[in-house]
Amino acid sequence: MNYDFREIEKKWQKKWVESKTYKVTEDKSKKKYYVLNMFPYPSGAGLHVGHPLGYIASDIYARYKRLKGFNVLNPMGYDAYGLPAEQYAIQTGQHPAITTEQNINHYREQLDKIGFSFDWSREIRTCDPSYYHWTQWAFEKMFNSYYCTKCQKAKPIEKLIHHFSEKGTEGIHAAQTKELSFTADEWNSWDEKKQQQILMNYRIAYLGETMVNWCSGLGTVLANDEVVNGVSVRGGYPVIQKKMRQWCLRVSAYAQRLLDGLDTIDWSDSIKETQRNWIGRSEGTEVVFKVKDSDLEFKIFTTRADTMFGVTFMVLAPESDKVAQVTTPEQKEEVEKYLDYVKSRTELERMSDHKVTGVFTGSYAINPFTEEAIPIWVGEYVLAGYGTGAIMAVPAHDSRDYAFAKHFHLPIIPLIEGADVSEESFDAKEGTVMNSPAAGKKGLDGFTLNGLNVKEAIAATKKFVTEKGIGRIKVNYRLRDAIFSRQRYWGEPFPVYYKDDMPYMIPEQFLPLTLPDIDQYKPTATGNPPLGRAKKWAWDTKSNKVVDTALIDNKTVFPIDLYTMPGFAGSSAYYLRYMDPHDDQALVSKEKDEYWQNVDLYVGGTEHATGHLIYSRFWNKFLHDYDYSCKEEPFQKLINQGMIQGRSNFVYRVNEKSKKDKPVFVSFNLRKNYKDVTPIHVNINIVQNDILDINAFKAWRPEYKNAEFILENGKYICGYAVEKMSKSMFNVVNPDDIVNKYGADTLRLYEMFLGPVEASKPWDTNGIDGCHRFLKKFWNLFWDNRSDQCLINEVAPSEASLKSAHKLIKKVGEDIEKFSYNTAISAFMIAVNELSQQKCHNHDILKELVVLIAPFCTHIAEELWHELGEKGSVCDAQWPTYDEKYLVENEIQMTISFNGKARYQKVFSADADVESIKKAVISDEKSQKYIAGKNIIKIIVVPKKIVNVVFKN
Repeated sequence: MNYDFREIEKKWQKKWVESKTYKVTEDKSKKKYYVLNMFPYPSGAGLHVGHPLGYIASDIYARYKRLKGFNVLNPMGYDAYGLPAEQYAIQTGQHPAITTEQNINHYREQLDKIGFSFDWSREIRTCDPSYYHWTQWAFEKMFNSYYCTKCQKAKPIEKLIHHFSEKGTEGIHAAQTKELSFTADEWNSWDEKKQQQILMNYRIAYLGETMVNWCSGLGTVLANDEVVNGVSVRGGYPVIQKKMRQWCLRVSAYAQRLLDGLDTIDWSDSIKETQRNWIGRSEGTEVVFKVKDSDLEFKIFTTRADTMFGVTFMVLAPESDKVAQVTTPEQKEEVEKYLDYVKSRTELERMSDHKVTGVFTGSYAINPFTEEAIPIWVGEYVLAGYGTGAIMAVPAHDSRDYAFAKHFHLPIIPLIEGADVSEESFDAKEGTVMNSPAAGKKGLDGFTLNGLNVKEAIAATKKFVTEKGIGRIKVNYRLRDAIFSRQRYWGEPFPVYYKDDMPYMIPEQFLPLTLPDIDQYKPTATGNPPLGRAKKWAWDTKSNKVVDTALIDNKTVFPIDLYTMPGFAGSSAYYLRYMDPHDDQALVSKEKDEYWQNVDLYVGGTEHATGHLIYSRFWNKFLHDYDYSCKEEPFQKLINQGMIQGRSNFVYRVNEKSKKDKPVFVSFNLRKNYKDVTPIHVNINIVQNDILDINAFKAWRPEYKNAEFILENGKYICGYAVEKMSKSMFNVVNPDDIVNKYGADTLRLYEMFLGPVEASKPWDTNGIDGCHRFLKKFWNLFWDNRSDQCLINEVAPSEASLKSAHKLIKKVGEDIEKFSYNTAISAFMIAVNELSQQKCHNHDILKELVVLIAPFCTHIAEELWHELGEKGSVCDAQWPTYDEKYLVENEIQMTISFNGKARYQKVFSADADVESIKKAVISDEKSQKYIAGKNIIKIIVVPKKIVNVVFKN
């Protein structure tokens, strides 16, 4: 019987659905294992072969753990909100829900064809009100919480209100936007609006004025990674920096816990280091600088307060409120012109681009150590969100300060004896004596650093700053609060209404607040977000329901928030909802949360290293503070799959011979015979093994209809290159095409065989045949294709067959645990070859092989499992164990070389000593034709590997 993969895969995919093979329930008699893929966004283009890479890798591990006796949760759903669907809605007028549903159906069809073990009964979609109910619920919890810096956890805002009413800010320990100071009497004398404004300074979800990437063309705020070279990635619209009132999440309050948590999870060192750098913890000193001839002052944060004798200028971030306050009338025009320039630059561009720009404000600050006046500049390399938005510049010991000083001809004063003040050398080494003229200066109250080493100087400076009251010791973090609102329609609406311009939460029992219908999906004529078009978008506080906007009276009926939540809102706690997706009373029940706990294996791309992974860890820690999540870290182990790159093909247009209506193309190996040749991407679907289907090419595009070809040996050979998969390069491979031609099991096997899971590798359809032939060969251990005879028997296996099988059991198990799937597949190929040569068709050995291959190629495994006479699904089989006695090597095979050239293989006894190996090689008749009449100088034996006979002619 032939291996009919089409019928086999169709049959088993249907049976899995009918039998609910992958449906999972909580089972306390089994150990749990939770496998999760990063939430996919269902785009209109559907999947290409690069997308399933991580899904296949995690599916193999999920199936393996199930075979090892674990109760495995392996869910799937959709991150269904997003800008692409909304932009399509703007262009066509079609509701984004319709497009999203179509895309999801296409994705589901493609995923099902590949044979994943997803429990679809737990499917969630972020655009489903029953799901975003809990996103809104979590947001309300954050709004009604503050972060206690003493106990390091979130607490109800009511506790803070109570403290204010009794003690004001005295003894308060709370993360805050600005440091405030007021008494209990002052608090109690303020009206409701004033108190709400004060509380906004402490809430974990708060409204704040913040700089954003504003894109008027898309009518929304964009994240840094959605902007390139000052324009939006989608649409290419101009983007400017703009200060806007936005919802924010106080992620920065959790910075230390986010750092500490990295020590408790099994992630790669590179991802952990990326997160540490993003969080950016630094210990230093906050120092106050006063503005000359003014009552103004500003704070700076520095990790090296000992360098303050070398400060020669100050720099403010362009967004700082202080810029307008310190700019003199003479400099106003120049400063405003510079600020307009900076608006077109994203923070990401400013951090990565080391172009030196800046402008002098006209004012001077007083160095609190030396009491010298130093100029105050504005420069884009200083960011408002990091530290205080102002820096003291020490150009002798900081690269960017140095570049700025050189560019604008500002003084550079070295502090360290023998310091090489150049663009390449800035850092002071520990132990260097600080006795330069600058360090020898006597500052305020005679303070000097003369004669101290760096470590001593830092300690002395910190002590001096705190004693004199000109600053304080402080830990600072680069991590900033997350902007949590977008000016879009297609997203989770905020459950917020506004009374007297202050936000109030819609009562929890009336959630979810669902999106209203609107006539168009673009901003209003007055610039309001799309929700400003809603005719029914007001909250009636008496009836507790949404009513017509025309009824707003700001007494009992109030306007609802016009913003929606960003993409990461729905993906920040979805792993918890998978545990209990149909619960309408809680995000996840206590019982199910305690059973599944957290994700044991999380698989996704490295592009989420700082965004999604930071936000979801923060979100989970917040929920953990209130005991809604039993584990503080959501993802215990993280695997980052690499990228499958496209293999592009090219044809070569001979420009000197071509005409507009009759282009001429030369085959790859003949292209150098012509002077003017242009490579052109060609659709890889009309190329087979780099040979162009000429007729298909002529039909591909009208301009190629009359094309002529210069062939080699009667064929047109295309060139190739490895590039990112892209429609524009015509190198996107649809997994449906591979499944139709070779089968899902071949696709699964080949994607894993390409290389290590975490490595990027090129897709090459030319190599997929080998995996397909292997599956046929595996099938032929069970069936004789010529006679349709079943070969399975009870004949006792030979020692060699037992050895082949048990080596494979050991190797595959170890490699799956290490996610080294490609080497496991290689071992499988070797074992099948050995068993084929040994003519082994023993039932028990074949049964073990079927279980071993089931995680990789589950369709063929199911079919053969039943051919073996087994009941139920192979998914519920038991993972085989190996016996050490079959792994003992009685013989070893070594390569025999002569003067370094390998000539043949020879088998020796495993306990053969070096001398007996040498004698056996010399006496072997195969050696005689290489050494006859030669003068043998020496014989080198590398144990278990190679023998090299060295001789002279």
